Amino acid sequence: MEPDLFTAAAEDRQEKDPAGSPLAVRMRPRTLDEVVGQQHLLKPGSPLRRLVGEGAGGPAGPSSVFLWGPPGIGKTTLAYVVSQATNKRFVELSAITAGVKEVRAVIDGARRASGGYGKETVLFLDEIHRFSKAQQDSLLPAVENRWVTLIAATTENPYFSVISPLLSRSLLLTLEPLTDDDLRGLLRRALTDERGLGGAVTLPEDSEAHLLRIAGGDARRALTALEAGAGSALAKREQEITLQTLEEAVDRAAVKYDRAGDQHYDVASALIKSIRGSDVDAALHYLARMIEAGEDPRFIARRLMISASEDIGLADPTALQTAVAAAQAVALIGFPEARITLSQATIALALAPKSNAAYLAIDAALADVRAGKAGPVPAHLRDSHYKGAQKLGHGQGYQYPHDLPGGIAAQQYAPDAVHGTRYYTPTRHGTEARYADVAERVRARLRGESGGD
Repeated sequence: MEPDLFTAAAEDRQEKDPAGSPLAVRMRPRTLDEVVGQQHLLKPGSPLRRLVGEGAGGPAGPSSVFLWGPPGIGKTTLAYVVSQATNKRFVELSAITAGVKEVRAVIDGARRASGGYGKETVLFLDEIHRFSKAQQDSLLPAVENRWVTLIAATTENPYFSVISPLLSRSLLLTLEPLTDDDLRGLLRRALTDERGLGGAVTLPEDSEAHLLRIAGGDARRALTALEAGAGSALAKREQEITLQTLEEAVDRAAVKYDRAGDQHYDVASALIKSIRGSDVDAALHYLARMIEAGEDPRFIARRLMISASEDIGLADPTALQTAVAAAQAVALIGFPEARITLSQATIALALAPKSNAAYLAIDAALADVRAGKAGPVPAHLRDSHYKGAQKLGHGQGYQYPHDLPGGIAAQQYAPDAVHGTRYYTPTRHGTEARYADVAERVRARLRGESGGD
């Protein structure tokens, strides 16, 4: 690190009075082995371990890396550990406050350090997606020539927010969301570790569960809430952070919701049934409960996509498009903004006309297939492109619909075993009324009835 006068004074003050620093800062890992989660990035020989001097150097030295993931899952922590463990010169910049001038100053310093006394430089650039194209361009020569080894952190999809020349010269490391077990271990360590709360208070199971819910996979949020709860308990001379004390401290009511138990399925079921019943307000209530309980937004989006086909179908063909678009948006932006996208999709689905005809149709067809009602494909529909097919009678008598008026040929398509069976029974709800009329006309034409015109 190369701290300025103010940074050095702050660090000196922190050493003298560590309790004056936030709990999340005090519990920041000092080595890669203390890092919670992200074990897929910390295996022997991984880029991060090589950055701290574990592994080969020289021509096989570590590449620049991009750390991509939501807030609070360890991007800055990994960079901090590298800064503490590496024997390289470490410089930190934030794209929020730094510009091309600061970047060039770091690069010039790196070239002097390398040429003057053989010292390599690691540059940690936080929030790189906030840099403009021109600002990112300024990093290219340094990364390409390895004047610096870049560690860039971003919460945005780098394929959209980072210029491709810079991305192609680096490794992209995707950080995975922290699990409840990861956060549970972190909280329990903070409770007992001397750097943390040192055993001053205990955390009952229900309070711990609430902390995990409100953390939403964010380690910094979990430790901040724990510190608030502990401070409130100690102020009341309590040795235990009760659920009531914790709720008062973080000003957030506990949602009685076990993501691994019955409530997970009950609330998800209630959401879908409220959409099916067109009760938009009830649907939004259950959506809010799922969000507040820390449900994976991708799980919610998947349920909405299923509902769009199962309960709405062709009554509003745009419902599935809306649900799929919501799922894609959720994957790109994550919480907290994803709540708005999920709300929009839930409202659209709840107020859409309903039809389960597509759902019933495929299940009826599957039931026949499973019952053995399959039979051979009619000869005129079989593949006739390979040698010898014509001798077998394949394709003979097939009528090409595009050559006929209306584009429909009066010929049999289904096997004999199910010929004439109707699987799709459209409703008259919404847009599906049009499909109902079309289905009747087409079926009549397929039977050779002129009344189907």
